[in-house]
Amino acid sequence: MSVRSLKTVLTCAAALSLGLVAVAPAHGVEGPAPDPRNAKAMKDMATAIAVTARYVDEREALKDGYVPKGESCMTNPFGVGSMGYHYVKQANWGSMDPARPTALLYSTEKDHNGRRKLQTVEWMYTDRDQDLKTADDRPSMFGLPFDGPMPGHWAGMPKHYDLHMWAYKENPAGRFHNWNPALTCPKKATAGAKPAPASHGHGH
Repeated sequence: MSVRSLKTVLTCAAALSLGLVAVAPAHGVEGPAPDPRNAKAMKDMATAIAVTARYVDEREALKDGYVPKGESCMTNPFGVGSMGYHYVKQANWGSMDPARPTALLYSTEKDHNGRRKLQTVEWMYTDRDQDLKTADDRPSMFGLPFDGPMPGHWAGMPKHYDLHMWAYKENPAGRFHNWNPALTCPKKATAGAKPAPASHGHGH
């Protein structure tokens, strides 16, 4: 199958999955979900999936400027679950465009070619006053508010808001929940690591 054909199949499959979730959002999903009657939210979600489908190939993400950042694998310091590996494109920082996510989150496991699998798409936005006690500038996408504000997750990262969309991996907590309770980080990746109060400090 050609790369173009594979992308078409993946995009269609993702769009079909999106459509099923949009029509019937109640499948034990506890996390936030866009209103399926919100035409703009549905269109923006489809756009995000169509644009990021090519990044299922990790090499395409690296080629397009997404680079690994922060901890090798981010574990929820407040409960169960993880996020996997963050690949960030700094040029997309602060983007409110569904077609320009700030980060792509990849799996801990690798395929038979030694490549990680795309799981999540994420948008990040700087907290204007850098005060965790205020949230008057909280952005939203897909009709949903961003999580935060929260501390940065790696050196030089400002206090910020973020929003995750688990477009390529099922999340039992919901497509837009930040942590995936079904996932864990490899023990060797977190051994000796300090507790991470600067990790995603969401209250979900």
